[in-house]
Amino acid sequence: MRLMLIRHGQTPSNVHGVLDTARPGPGLTELGHEQAARIPESLADTPVDALFASTLVRTQLTANPLAAERGLDVAVLPGLHEIEAGELEGRSDRDSVVTYLKTTFAWGIGDLDARMPGGPDGHDFFDRFDSDIESILQTDARTAALVSHGGAIRVWVARHATNVGPKFAAENALDNTGIVVMEGSFAEGWVLTRWQDRPVGGTEVADASAADPTGEGLRVAAGSEEAAALVESNVEHIAQHRK
Repeated sequence: MRLMLIRHGQTPSNVHGVLDTARPGPGLTELGHEQAARIPESLADTPVDALFASTLVRTQLTANPLAAERGLDVAVLPGLHEIEAGELEGRSDRDSVVTYLKTTFAWGIGDLDARMPGGPDGHDFFDRFDSDIESILQTDARTAALVSHGGAIRVWVARHATNVGPKFAAENALDNTGIVVMEGSFAEGWVLTRWQDRPVGGTEVADASAADPTGEGLRVAAGSEEAAALVESNVEHIAQHRK
């Protein structure tokens, strides 16, 4: 199957750099609605057989223009929502953002026991997200589009893509309405074939001033030297754990 993982349009929390993962969550900004409206045109030459969204309102609003243009229903699945921030919910300070990204990145390289402060561990996240992907695989769709979230998409790709290292998703940003394409299955393995880090409408609908903690790379959030140290620390921890 071909999975098109689309990050939702911009929200007020993205603008202000707030970790906002609770349900139902905020709607879209004016720019976010414009970003969503650009999706159908950008995918004009791409078949989409089924369309899915998470339980957070922002993904459903982002999916609506594509659904209307293709005559598709938006199926809301319970496990596609953003990685819960736990005790970091509502925070925007640098330490909280780095802790959030460091924890989720640890899951991507295999440390599923790492736990978000007051929140889930990697087992919790992959159990629910993988379950929904498996349910999508059981449909007769050849190409499925699912609108999800920056943290969730990047961590899922980090764990499952067989043709790039797990550091790739941590070091590369995913802007609002950026698109990631994975092809394959759990049985055959997943191959990353596209990583469009910018909005589908290009720079016209990008907001370089937005802090956007769940979409930026770890290197941006922590600084290059600190990010490198975090990466090496996590890799060393996993290597020792696997001995």
